[in-house]
Amino acid sequence: MEQQVILLVEDNPDDEVLTVRALRKNNILNEIVVARDGVEALDYLFGIGIHAGRDLSRQPQVVLLDLKLPKLDGLEVLKRLRADPRTALQPVAVLTTSNEERDIVSSYQLGVNSYIRKPVDFNQFSETVRQLGLYWLVINVPPPTYG
Repeated sequence: MEQQVILLVEDNPDDEVLTVRALRKNNILNEIVVARDGVEALDYLFGIGIHAGRDLSRQPQVVLLDLKLPKLDGLEVLKRLRADPRTALQPVAVLTTSNEERDIVSSYQLGVNSYIRKPVDFNQFSETVRQLGLYWLVINVPPPTYG
């Protein structure tokens, strides 16, 4: 069985390193594709721009989406994903430092599957990522891929 991909959409290099480290520490060995802004995330998911020609039948098992991104913020990325039939069912978990009620409400209104606030402490963050990986990569049954 082909290993599933995790798309990590994160512009902060420190948070990227911590997230990847926490995934690896918890034996989540899936391929991790990193997009550092909202445009790059959409390019990857739709196989355009720098990801033109990518095999679109191999979509991520889950997108870990930060909200505060350059070029195109996470809410706009989510809106565009849900508006396109090819990605409308794509599992997306917001992974952010924002605890603002409007971000939480907007994320759910736009169809996010989960909203997770990043803990500041690395051990707590590592445990959060472990549970996140266990749920999204082992327990959850994703929707079939549409081409």
